[in-house]
Amino acid sequence: MSRLRFGQRLRRAVADRGRIVAGIDPHASLLEAWSLPDTPEGLREFSRRSLAAVAGTVAAIKPQSAFFERHGSAGVAVLEELLRDAREAEVLTILDVKRGDIGSTMGAYAQAHLCPGAPLEADAITVSPYLGAGSLDPAAQLAAEHGKGLFLLALTSNPDGPQVQHARTARDTPVALEIARHAERIGGGGAGEWSSVGLVVGATVGAAYRELGLDRAAPSVPLLAPGFGAQGAGPAQLPEVFGENAGHVLVSLSRGLSTAGPDETALRRRAEALRAEYA
Repeated sequence: MSRLRFGQRLRRAVADRGRIVAGIDPHASLLEAWSLPDTPEGLREFSRRSLAAVAGTVAAIKPQSAFFERHGSAGVAVLEELLRDAREAEVLTILDVKRGDIGSTMGAYAQAHLCPGAPLEADAITVSPYLGAGSLDPAAQLAAEHGKGLFLLALTSNPDGPQVQHARTARDTPVALEIARHAERIGGGGAGEWSSVGLVVGATVGAAYRELGLDRAAPSVPLLAPGFGAQGAGPAQLPEVFGENAGHVLVSLSRGLSTAGPDETALRRRAEALRAEYA
């Protein structure tokens, strides 16, 4: 078990290297743009260059599991290599897998990603609480045991998200607010500390994060925020969307970084420029 909780390690990484989280999303069109084949070997080269370029410059990397899984076992093997290489380079990993289930199945997902020594071990994973926030308890317990983290989907950047996330529960509170309260309750943050359980809140959700009360309900959680760059949000959205909690925002960028490739030096320069832009 790590001597530090995930929230402590994450906060230290942001203090040392800025708030950018580098998405590693090797979709077919991007591999083509880098003159790489859409094969496991292409994924491997894309992942190797991406990690080498951003190590020491970003707070964490965020591989999207689906782009590896689509190549079957050979693609998953590349993801295993990427996660292992990131650990060896002391780069935090947030694996974007959006797992969500109940009971022993949720427990098995957690064991796959949150147990030290597991082939797909990551520092944190994204999870879906839409079978009920309590369905994530097996993952939350394992994360706490091993110093790992979770990011619960709360207010996502897709336009259909409000149909579920803004809906009211039997207690007449927004679903997203209940999720935020749960994250704050189980995350282990304290005064002046970051929780090890964060929320996914899109930078394109406008005033919803504050109007629904998530800012007050979960003041200690880190906020993994997609929607920057290609989806339209920029530095102005940090205070505009997140208000007083803007300092907890992790700026998730994939295409905003990867379009500078395939040259590693150009990728590193882009990462350094984005780090300064979102300081």
